[in-house]
Amino acid sequence: MWVTSGHHSAVNFGQYHFAGYFPNRPTTIRKNMPVEEGGPGEEMEKFLKQPETTLLDMLPTQMQAIKVMTTLDILSSHSPDEEYMGEFAEPSWLAEPMVKAAFEKFGGRMKEIEGFIDECNNNLDLKNRCGAGIVPYELLKPFSKPGVTGRGIPSSISI
Repeated sequence: MWVTSGHHSAVNFGQYHFAGYFPNRPTTIRKNMPVEEGGPGEEMEKFLKQPETTLLDMLPTQMQAIKVMTTLDILSSHSPDEEYMGEFAEPSWLAEPMVKAAFEKFGGRMKEIEGFIDECNNNLDLKNRCGAGIVPYELLKPFSKPGVTGRGIPSSISI
């Protein structure tokens, strides 16, 4: 159950946030970075004079970047009819008191986990979770709204 829900959510729904802006994590580099070894060549001289031009020549083309951004947007999006772990019980579960109680306990635990994640994100002692330039960790927050949210654990693999 973990692989098809929590694990998949943790590795899938954050893709757009971490790689959608291609200068942060380019999926392709079209040229090698100039190197100093072997003496200053033409490429190294160009790099030293105009490093921005060299960098822009290396990055993906506009079309390559758009394709990756579109793919990551699709992969990272939640559907409006998505069902999340612990959110909705099957009608047959509600008919059996023990199963209903277990489901309600599970749903309550999922809400506790969401609160724990918020608590960690706001803890000033956790430098990897809180502070300037730090993106709050939300990938394993159990519930989400539709779209690219970077959070939510659907009841199964959802693409």
